Amino acid sequence: MGEMNVDRKQLMPALQSKVDELKLLGYEQATIEDVWNCLMVKKWKKNKEEKRLFELVNDILSLRASDYMAYVVQKEQKHDHWFTEEGLSELEQLF
Repeated sequence: MGEMNVDRKQLMPALQSKVDELKLLGYEQATIEDVWNCLMVKKWKKNKEEKRLFELVNDILSLRASDYMAYVVQKEQKHDHWFTEEGLSELEQLF
């Protein structure tokens, strides 16, 4: 996505709301940074045109917990922990 013409501060209420929702669903490790990075990778990377503020807010609020979790798992796979016996059983428990 090209340079966003929206200040990230304007998106903080939506980002915080999504983090709160994820925490309620049991993802206690959810952070604004992770939600932001997840959206940058999953939703906004392919966008060529500018998005308006309400579209960005909608993207944040409509982010599914399963998409967030897939992003976190993918990020964590860089650590060898997931490939140990213990890590694999933890991963299975998530699904």
